[in-house]
Amino acid sequence: MIHVKGYAAKNAKASLVPYSFERREPGDNDVVIDIKYCGICHTDIHQVSDEWGGSTFPMVPGHEITGIVSQIGPKVTRYNKGDKVGVGCFVDSCRTCTACMKNLEQYCTAGMVTTYNGVGKDGIPTQGGYSNQIVVDENYVLRIPDMLSLDRAAPLLCAGITLYSPLMHWNAGPGKKIAIVGLGGIGHMGVKLAHALGAEVTVLSHSLKKQEDGRKLGADHFYATSDPETFKKLKGYFDLIINTVSAEIDWNQYLELLTLDGSMVVVGIPEKQIPVGSFSLVAGRRSIAGSLIGGIKETQEMLDFCGKNNITSEIEVIQIQQVNEAYKRILNSDVRYRFVIDLKSLEL
Repeated sequence: MIHVKGYAAKNAKASLVPYSFERREPGDNDVVIDIKYCGICHTDIHQVSDEWGGSTFPMVPGHEITGIVSQIGPKVTRYNKGDKVGVGCFVDSCRTCTACMKNLEQYCTAGMVTTYNGVGKDGIPTQGGYSNQIVVDENYVLRIPDMLSLDRAAPLLCAGITLYSPLMHWNAGPGKKIAIVGLGGIGHMGVKLAHALGAEVTVLSHSLKKQEDGRKLGADHFYATSDPETFKKLKGYFDLIINTVSAEIDWNQYLELLTLDGSMVVVGIPEKQIPVGSFSLVAGRRSIAGSLIGGIKETQEMLDFCGKNNITSEIEVIQIQQVNEAYKRILNSDVRYRFVIDLKSLEL
């Protein structure tokens, strides 16, 4: 077994503390990764707090992982020692269902094996990237383009693909009017990606305090949703709205902003259910849909796209000892726009 150091929550809503545990020895198709950086996703906070139910402890969070290959199994063909790699939200799937056969492993009918708070096929609970090493089947490892730094690339493994996948599925590009609801860790990646795809990009944020940032990131327009005039002015305007916020907002208001045959795609997950009236849908043949990260193939495409277009996340690098403070700051919207943990700090 491989002895690993990390930080874990010992029970729900507990602070994260130093934690030692073991990973499996690499099998024939496994890659051992020395983790250099791991982004902090709001999902980590939801899971540690058991807000969605089903959390198991002790839990080592983290699914925005970048690092260097330090060891490979004898049958590994995709990677070599020294390669820059990443691991996202899942580390395995059934590989045989319709979704998996279509490279949509995130929708695996048997359930994807999540990077943490999951159970591997060996029956052992999975632990995430707030640690110094991880062992992953090569089929679920991503290659980080040389031109992307490991720290700024880490959030692409969740925040990046969470926005890239719906933008591609709903054909964002020249001539399309796209709205991103919320300019946070996920939303700011949506602005960058939609802009790079050539779409007209609008940010819909509660206030105008991030307007200057939004423009710098690539937004063509920026509106405050706290202003009732916003919903009057933009009625029927957008082809696609991607809602990144997990706060409880009135989805009916936003559906009214869609043009004929427009779609609102939900990627943020509110704690409570939000009712949707039928009129806001039928009046314009509008659609409301959801999207969950992306498969391995699409995630690699996203990384390559980001490499070609020099797209990375806006980050604040912290030491692992600051993780609990970072969680509090995220809940207070006090980060622009993603915390990334430097795992070298585990040695302190």
